[in-house]
Amino acid sequence: MKFLILIYGNPAGRELWNGLSEEQKRESMTGYTELADALTASGELLVTHSLDDPALTKQVLVRDGKPVTTDGPFAEIKEQLAGFYLVECESIERAVEIVPRIPEAAFSIVEVRPIRDLDHLG
Repeated sequence: MKFLILIYGNPAGRELWNGLSEEQKRESMTGYTELADALTASGELLVTHSLDDPALTKQVLVRDGKPVTTDGPFAEIKEQLAGFYLVECESIERAVEIVPRIPEAAFSIVEVRPIRDLDHLG
């Protein structure tokens, strides 16, 4: 089964990150590299990406068939998507086991969501 592991950040987390020394930031990034390497070696990692600054986000609404965009950030949202891992593993329990290895997990919210298989509709 495929699972999306969603990592959420917030302004407090970004402030904490900005306060880290360059060495601490490198250590944290090494943790991400090690996790990606381990999940690649096990054949579970399909793709992972860190998302750019939420201020660069555009919210898109489709009204009367036309897209209408609004620039972010969106003040009413406390948590914003910061990155994700798309993994394929045997169970949601295995996907949950991966989460503590994400360096940012100790400072943020992480969701594990199954990917719905819609192949039977096509």
